[in-house]
Amino acid sequence: MAGSHALREPPLILPDWAGKLPAEWNWHKLEEVCIEVVDCPHSTPELVEAGPYLMARTSDILTGVFRAHEARRVSEATYRERTRRAEPTCGDLLYSREGTYFGLSAEVPPDIKVCLGQRMVLLRPDPQKVQPTYLRYWLNSSRIQSHIHGQRDGSVAERLNLPTIRGLPVCIPSLDEQRAIAHALATLDDKIELNRRMNETLAAIARVLFKSWFVDFDPVRAKVEGRDSGLPKPLADLFPNRFEDSELGEIPKGWEPATIGDVCEVIDCLHSKKPKRRALGEPLLQLSNIRNDGLIDMTDNYWIDASDYKQWVSRMEASSGDCVITNVGRVGAVAQIPHEFRAGLGRNMTGVRCRVSFPYPTLLIECLLSESMRDEIALRIDSGTILDALNVRSIPNLRFVKATGSVVEQFEARVRPIRKRMEDALAESHTLAAVRDTLWPKLISGELRLKDPGKRLEEPGF
Repeated sequence: MAGSHALREPPLILPDWAGKLPAEWNWHKLEEVCIEVVDCPHSTPELVEAGPYLMARTSDILTGVFRAHEARRVSEATYRERTRRAEPTCGDLLYSREGTYFGLSAEVPPDIKVCLGQRMVLLRPDPQKVQPTYLRYWLNSSRIQSHIHGQRDGSVAERLNLPTIRGLPVCIPSLDEQRAIAHALATLDDKIELNRRMNETLAAIARVLFKSWFVDFDPVRAKVEGRDSGLPKPLADLFPNRFEDSELGEIPKGWEPATIGDVCEVIDCLHSKKPKRRALGEPLLQLSNIRNDGLIDMTDNYWIDASDYKQWVSRMEASSGDCVITNVGRVGAVAQIPHEFRAGLGRNMTGVRCRVSFPYPTLLIECLLSESMRDEIALRIDSGTILDALNVRSIPNLRFVKATGSVVEQFEARVRPIRKRMEDALAESHTLAAVRDTLWPKLISGELRLKDPGKRLEEPGF
């Protein structure tokens, strides 16, 4: 029997939506298409700060891709102990069996050393029966997800027991068609992942520029030390050539200490019960919409009635150019409302809007909140409750060094195109994801067949 660590023979339970398949397709249990199904060691691993040995947690595979750069690390001894049953290699799948996001899988990337964290299972697909990427897409599909949520073991925790995992239904076409399906979907996902990485790089470029100009004062220091700043002369001439003392320490001459309250209105959210979610309506911002790169992602819109919306924008309707900052849970995450967008300000976040009398560039405000004030925000976090919280009243008092208008304008001119590219890439990724999610159920049901696998689809337009 496949799966050397089987506890009992699992039944094959077909999903409710299972219909008539193409003649050459078949249903199998997961263990029948895997060489091994290996549970993790049920112990807490000891973590280390550095080293080549990674540990996969459920949070590391939420996107269906193992984020090696976010994974925790373990010692060689811990790695050896946790891979005694099986050492994950390229072509294996990491599968989450428990937790908030259970039932997700990701392929083990090549050339890494990774062991299973708690709540994880290793799947080793049989290459004679199933293509690993196809199996990953199958396990992560919305259809099989709806099936597994009815197969939980009934405990308080969200989890699947090992016999249930081994008995999960898998629809198996020919290997050629599996490869073609995987190729079609992976092409879309590869572009989405490329966009994500590009946005990380672009956000890093903006942060580096901000830190250089407004935190480390590199162009000013270069002038003071008689070095070339590396900037074009007209731009370099905008920076002072000496420092002066201030209450914030040494700052460029002509610049001045300021607070967020000097240049912005800080507006608290409405502290009311969250309105009922609707299928359509007006958008209400949630913490999940605030990305770490400063973008607003409304993939999962929280729609509310127009009457509820009127109440929730009574203090502030977040619109183009405004910033929002989270103040509970994931404290201090900052994002800027994109062009031609408006939304109600949901619970546990604060709006920051530039004053009409002082239209400070909004991208600089975003950088100030998310970068230079991070340490100061951390000092103001109210601890001692279940969730860390940022006191809204402290935000206007957050301090920064206010540069001259000409320098600020040049920063905005350089960063605004970067932000536009990031917003365009995110929008493209949403479109690609919608195409993928439309194709997938048709491909796995046989409704849409691949003609000449890997090249094109039979239906017009693909």
